[in-house]
Amino acid sequence: MNPGNRVIYFPKRVLKELDAPKSRNPLAWTVEALQATEDDIISIAGLDAAIYLRFFTTALMIMIFSAGVCLLLLIPLSVTDTNYRTTLEQAKNKTSATYDDFDKLAMGNIQQDSNRLWAFVIAGYWVSIVTYIVLWKTYKHVLRLRAREQTSLESKPEQFAILVRDIPPVPTGKTRREQVDSFFGMLYPETFERSLIVTDMSQADKVWTELKGYRKKLARAEVMFETSRTVKKPEGTRPLHRTGILGLVGKNVDSIDFYNEKIKNVSPKLKIKQKITVTEKQVAAAFIIFNSRHAATAATQVLHSQLAHTWTVMAAPEPRQIVWKNLAIPFYQRLIRENIVYIIAFFVIVFYMIPIAFISALTTIENLSKIVPFLKGVMEKTAIKSILEAYLPQLALILFLNFLPTILMFLSKAEGIPSESLVVRASSGKYFYFIVFNVFLGVTLAGTLFQSIKLVEEEPNSVVTLLGNSLPPNASFFISFVALKVFVGYGLELSLLVPLVIYHAKKRFLCKTEAELQEAWAPSGFDYATRVPNDMLIFTVALCYAVIAPMILPFTILYFAVGWLVLRNQALNVYVPSYESNGRMWPHMHTRILAALFLSQITMIGYFSIKKFSYSALLIPLPFVSLAFGYVCRKCFYTSCCIISLEVACKGEKEVPSLSSLIDAFTPPCLLVDDEFNDVEQYEDAHSAILSRSTSSDTSNT
Repeated sequence: MNPGNRVIYFPKRVLKELDAPKSRNPLAWTVEALQATEDDIISIAGLDAAIYLRFFTTALMIMIFSAGVCLLLLIPLSVTDTNYRTTLEQAKNKTSATYDDFDKLAMGNIQQDSNRLWAFVIAGYWVSIVTYIVLWKTYKHVLRLRAREQTSLESKPEQFAILVRDIPPVPTGKTRREQVDSFFGMLYPETFERSLIVTDMSQADKVWTELKGYRKKLARAEVMFETSRTVKKPEGTRPLHRTGILGLVGKNVDSIDFYNEKIKNVSPKLKIKQKITVTEKQVAAAFIIFNSRHAATAATQVLHSQLAHTWTVMAAPEPRQIVWKNLAIPFYQRLIRENIVYIIAFFVIVFYMIPIAFISALTTIENLSKIVPFLKGVMEKTAIKSILEAYLPQLALILFLNFLPTILMFLSKAEGIPSESLVVRASSGKYFYFIVFNVFLGVTLAGTLFQSIKLVEEEPNSVVTLLGNSLPPNASFFISFVALKVFVGYGLELSLLVPLVIYHAKKRFLCKTEAELQEAWAPSGFDYATRVPNDMLIFTVALCYAVIAPMILPFTILYFAVGWLVLRNQALNVYVPSYESNGRMWPHMHTRILAALFLSQITMIGYFSIKKFSYSALLIPLPFVSLAFGYVCRKCFYTSCCIISLEVACKGEKEVPSLSSLIDAFTPPCLLVDDEFNDVEQYEDAHSAILSRSTSSDTSNT
């Protein structure tokens, strides 16, 4: 491997200053991925990554156990029946539908009300039972992992703090901080340490961002100057730039002097904004710091006010994933925002294909020629016209669809969610329902109705029969879809071709300083907002067709097996998480898996009724069992997966972080000076609290 590519394929090793593997074997990465234990994944990539990979293990187990019955039992029964041949002989000129040997491997080739359908009923129950058992075991395993991580020796700031929102108006004669301190000091006289009032730091953040930009540009100009001294002449050439728009117009100035002057002017401005923010921009939210993890955990699980919409408390988010601007949003406004976002998301999910169809129609050659007349001359060239006709509408579709995750993330943040991980989970749920509705159901229904539209026109009553008989043939489309995801999707994932090209382009044309170079290859974490829904789509397709067309199972097994191996390598060597939610994504995954199972059971019941099987009613209990199973899991596990139990909080508490480190952790970067929260009053209070705690500890020991 080219040493210059280490930062793309082994960024974690580069960050830890470790050497990359020296083996030239292109499959050497598989050995490391296979040998790594789940503990290795957790220690290197975090619990979130381990839980994500556990989803692949769960899906793989469900697929393998389901395939053991569905492939060995159902395919021989299907291939030896004659329903398709009989249907074609009876229909003859009424339809143009055709069936190949592959279609005979599906349930569609079974005769109506055949005794062979008993095997498919048994298989339907088998797939459901396997899913229940595997999900139950996985949920318990996830809870064990969460408990073990929470009792680890490393103390984290969020374990000693809570977030309180919807604080009532400040009483006359008191400050916001005095109000909060007196309230929690009364409730927790022995364990309450101090409060940190949240502020509206938008103005300070704007100035801080401006200052960072000037410092970055100054560093770039200084590097350019030093380079010129070694390449051209000893005295060097001072870099110049224009002060106008995009550096194209305006006065030509010395870059180093200009940015030094800007930094000199902006730095005092930032200090003023910081002081105004801390003293005058306080909002109705605060972080409450306790002197023990047990006390902080207990505080998240009780009601603090008779009015439930005031003094609302939740566990403090990890500091690096706090969405600061959402902390001040009031209780009722959050409720209104949430409902408005749900309504908007519903219309986006259901009607998103309408603007896509409009864009696709607009980007046809004829319409573009009318809108942009000068393109007519270009369209006269046959080669160019053929290329545009073939790819332009599809390109417009792809670009338009790529905006969807951004739209859903924006909507989720607009709900007033206080942490990045919660925003990702909310966006992931919306995206899951979108792709199930528009990809799975859209392809299935559209493919069914358009296959034999002439027959529908002649015999409208046959549409239900056509729908049922056409479900199995659509399996070939989804098999191709899954195969494409395996060989192309994971191929791009493993090769990291796009990040590699972008990195070298930036390195060649844009990067001048070491900081800019490091920023160009800086690794990110798993994008759960899009990854999880896309994986869930494959799982949904597999469950829905597991009994109807079992041949899809080997391909989904391949998808989850290859994905498990490739993503283990990426977790070990490539992706660096930007936050850690301690496996909070699992309840979301569990719910979507059950939703996929429920959809598959409804689909199976409908298809059996079309087959006119006398005992189709035997399948009706399955959806209700799935709902009951989900209810039991929620009662048994969900709460423990969302909050920390007092039993876990009391274990493994070895060291309490210093109060100053907790203050710095829950202070926005724009309010930090030299990486510390420069507030004399607050540090005096913190110092006093530390001394009082130490004094009381010494007295008790005496």
